[in-house]
Amino acid sequence: MSRNKQLVAWILFPLVAIVIATFANSFPSVFPTGTTIYDPGKTWNGYTIHDAPEPHGGVLIDKNGNVVKQWKGINAVPGPARILPGGYVMGGDIPRRPNQEAIALLQLDWDGNEVWRYDRMEQVVTEETENEDGEKQGGETIWSARQHHDWQREGNPVGYYAPGMEPQIASGKTLVLAHKNVTVPEISPRRLEDEYIYELNWQGEVIWEWLASDHVDELGFSERARKAIHRSVQWSESRQSADWLHINSLSYVGPNQWFDDGDERFHPDNVIFSARAANIIGIIDRGGSVVWRLGPDYTSTEASKQLGQIIGQHNPHIIPAGLPGAGNMLVFDNGGSAGYGFADPAAPNGRDSVRRDFSRVLEFNPVTLELVWEYSIGATEKFKFFSHYVSNAQRLPNGNTLVNEGSDGRLFELTPGKEIVWEYMSPFIGTREPISRRIFRAYHVPYDWIPQLTPPTETAVIPPDISTFRVPSQ
Repeated sequence: MSRNKQLVAWILFPLVAIVIATFANSFPSVFPTGTTIYDPGKTWNGYTIHDAPEPHGGVLIDKNGNVVKQWKGINAVPGPARILPGGYVMGGDIPRRPNQEAIALLQLDWDGNEVWRYDRMEQVVTEETENEDGEKQGGETIWSARQHHDWQREGNPVGYYAPGMEPQIASGKTLVLAHKNVTVPEISPRRLEDEYIYELNWQGEVIWEWLASDHVDELGFSERARKAIHRSVQWSESRQSADWLHINSLSYVGPNQWFDDGDERFHPDNVIFSARAANIIGIIDRGGSVVWRLGPDYTSTEASKQLGQIIGQHNPHIIPAGLPGAGNMLVFDNGGSAGYGFADPAAPNGRDSVRRDFSRVLEFNPVTLELVWEYSIGATEKFKFFSHYVSNAQRLPNGNTLVNEGSDGRLFELTPGKEIVWEYMSPFIGTREPISRRIFRAYHVPYDWIPQLTPPTETAVIPPDISTFRVPSQ
C-alpha cells in the first residue's frame, strides 16, 4: 500500500482522534467529530459542558455527542462555562478586546434569564474599532469585572461535581480571577497586566483581595529569573501591558485530610493558583501569604525532581472529598514552553526557557510530592498526547478521569487503568483568527443537576476496524 493510502486509512478511523489530536505541526484535514468511542458500562454517565470558540459559547452535550443546550451569550475568554445544580449556567459574557477578559460574570437560569451579575470591579475603556463605513466605534468608559480564566462559587471548591458539595445558586461568595494594571519597577520597567484575585459576597461587595505583584518575593524566582522578567517580559502592544505570570486557574483548597491532620497550609478556605507563564502552582492563605508552592525550579528538591518539571500547567486543584484520590492534587501538565531563567539558543532572552513537546496528567500527594497516577504517552509516541495550552482534568465518582486535550477540542474519559472508554471530538469551529476548535475547560455533571431534561438513552459507540475503514470514493 502506498504511503498516501496508508495515511488515508489511518486518519479516517474514529480512534484516530487519539492520534490526530496531538499533531502539533501536521494536523489532518479530515477526521471524525462528535462521539467516537463510548462504553456506557465503563463510563460515568451524565452530561458534559464545554466552551467552544466564538460564536458558539457554552455547549452542553450528552455522552453520544448530541447537543442538548447551547448558551451563545456565555463566552470563553477563556471561560470556563459551568453548570450549577438546577440547570443554571455561569460564565463570562462579552469579551473585552483585545484583553483576555470578560466585562461581566453572569449566572443565568435554564431559559437564559439573568439571576446574578457582577461587573463593578474597575472602569475600563472599550476597544476602538472601525465599521465597514470607516466610522469609529467603541472607546467608551464602562464598568467591568475584568474576569479571566476562572472563578468559583461557594459550596464547591473546584467547580465540578463532588458528592455533598453543591455550589450555591441563590447566595454565597464568588471567587474571581481578574486583571489589574500596575507598574512595579523592581519587577519590570513596563506596565504589568497583573493578576488580581477578589472574593465577592452575593451583593457584589469585595470582601477579600490579593494582588500577585505584592508577593513576587514569595514566588521562588531565582536572581537569573528575576533578571529575565525585568529585561524581557513579554509585552503586548495592543494591551499596553505585560502578562508576566498568566494565572490561568484558581480554586479553593476544600476539605481535606492534610488540614484535618494539622497542616494549616491546606486550610479549606485557602486558594490554589496556577501561574502558567512561570511554571508555578501555589496556595495562598487568607492573610495573603503564599504558604505552599511548587516550581518554578523543579530541581530545587529531590521530591520535585522526581515529580519532574511541570510546564505551562492548567487547572491544578485538590481532588474534593468524596471522590477517589481525595486530597491529592490533579493537574494538566501541558508541556510546550514557559518559565523564566536560563538563556539558550531557543530562549535567547531567558523567557520560555523550559520546554517539552508532550503533555501529562498528574495526580500526586501535595505534602510528599509522591506521584500517585499519571497519564502520558511513551517517549517514542509522545506526539499522541499534546496540548500546549488550555486543557483540564476532572476526577469522577467512579474513579475515572475526564481529560480535556483542549488545543484541538478532544475530550476523553480514562479508567484508572488508562483505558479510553469515551472520546469526543468537538465539531465547533471558531470564526475569529486564528481558526480553532479549542476547548478551554470541560466538565461532566450528573443528570439530576439538570431537571429540565429527561436523561437520554445511552447508546454505545464502537469504532470500526482501522484496517478496513475507508471514505467511499466519489
